[in-house]
Amino acid sequence: MKKKTFAAIDVGSHELAMKIFEVSPQTGLKVIDHVRHSLDIGTESYKTGKLSYEHMEELCHVLREFTLVMRSYKVEDYCAYGTSAIRELDNTIIVLDQIEKKTGIKVQYLSNSEQRFLDYKSIAAQGEDFYKIISSGTAILDIGGGSIQVSLFDKDALVATQNIRLGVLRLYEKMRYIDVKPSQYQTVLAELIDTQLAVFKKLYLKDREIKNLIVVDDYVSAVVKQVYPEVYKKGYIERKKFLENVKLFQNKNDMEVAGQLNMAEENVPLLHISSQLIKSTLEFMGADCLWVPGVTLCDGIGYDYAERNKWIKPTHDFEEDIIACAKNISKRYQGSKRRGETLEKICLTVFDSMKKIHGLGKRERLLLQIATLLHDCGKYVNMVSVGECSYHIVMNTEIIGLSHLEREMVANIVKYNHEDFAYYDEIAKDGGIDKDAYLVVAKLTSILRVANGLDKTHKQKFKDIKTTIHENELWIQVDTAENIALEKGLFWNAARFFEEVYNIKPVIRQKRTV
Repeated sequence: MKKKTFAAIDVGSHELAMKIFEVSPQTGLKVIDHVRHSLDIGTESYKTGKLSYEHMEELCHVLREFTLVMRSYKVEDYCAYGTSAIRELDNTIIVLDQIEKKTGIKVQYLSNSEQRFLDYKSIAAQGEDFYKIISSGTAILDIGGGSIQVSLFDKDALVATQNIRLGVLRLYEKMRYIDVKPSQYQTVLAELIDTQLAVFKKLYLKDREIKNLIVVDDYVSAVVKQVYPEVYKKGYIERKKFLENVKLFQNKNDMEVAGQLNMAEENVPLLHISSQLIKSTLEFMGADCLWVPGVTLCDGIGYDYAERNKWIKPTHDFEEDIIACAKNISKRYQGSKRRGETLEKICLTVFDSMKKIHGLGKRERLLLQIATLLHDCGKYVNMVSVGECSYHIVMNTEIIGLSHLEREMVANIVKYNHEDFAYYDEIAKDGGIDKDAYLVVAKLTSILRVANGLDKTHKQKFKDIKTTIHENELWIQVDTAENIALEKGLFWNAARFFEEVYNIKPVIRQKRTV
């Protein structure tokens, strides 16, 4: 198979970046050029919700320059993504349309979870180094302009993740409005950060032991490359050594630091903020080792593109991370592990037996699996409005690896597992569900309802379940000696919606085991 040239473009909060990759099954991803241009659109976006004429013109000028670079490398395909600075604009759609008209580059904006997932992929793409470090307690600190993402690993699986609005540009803007002496700056900054990290620690860390901290950022990573050239290749730094370096730079003025590190003086305050974020996180988690792999969002975009197009094989099972994360959310909201496993088994059995009928694939099967794990998480909040509360829990809990649309689909599946199913016009007016997604929600909800109906008593009465299609009926053969009169008596309600969606009637057929 021939080599392909691909460009990954990141319209970030304080920088525009483009990496040109050469992709092939033999060599994987190979960076052949990396172009960067400093442009702070984040401060303005977070403060006003708009971009000035001057910033818009400069942004478009740089992107036009990027097109010339792509042409010189004969780039065959590209992906361009905007992050929080684009996402948080009041007029995002208008801005993206102007960019495309003026530059020819179609920029899409990423939700926070989509952006962090690409960053996560760029780390996982490091291969053996990544697997080695996550084999013991590990956290990822992904520092952006608008926020940070803190993610926790337990036994190689990503089990919890949380977005916190402590991005470097947002903190920088906040500190500008605090009347504080230079000698007190670092102390006040640490207090701002520590207040929110303390809440994270209480809610998510608990008794987990974190030995390693993986950092993705745009400032400290560059410093490590210069200050520790001997370790940069691997990127591992002992906590003590890193903290000594932070203290050393804090005792110098911005001009001295800029000169020593060969960086723009206006970026030095952002370096201090990023360093403090890492310092505070290390202290709260008690991590001994810092790993700075030096990856960027562009690396994640390139890896994702090559993986989706089957130019490279996945290096990590990201679906297992998604499932582990969903199980952890269920546990947080006191979900029944046994019942979740029962519904999961029933749902996946029905789904697999109906592949030719529903026409859905592996990804939809995963969404159904997640919905079974989170099917009644809303009971933790309110046992009357289970569907509505479950919907809001899912929509407000990030599951890295799911797109915003997929998360909304799961939220609607768990909601309508408990409520009368709403038809398209009603669902579409409240969210971003299109017709294709709506049909998937209907099909998966009907399967979850059938599973829920089969375990109405929450007693897991069935030892074994088999499903087969016979003409216009779905025979659900259950193996049990227990009395299932209640399940049979109330099953009509679940069966009715299933029949409406598939024009197939589900029927319980009991095999009595002594």
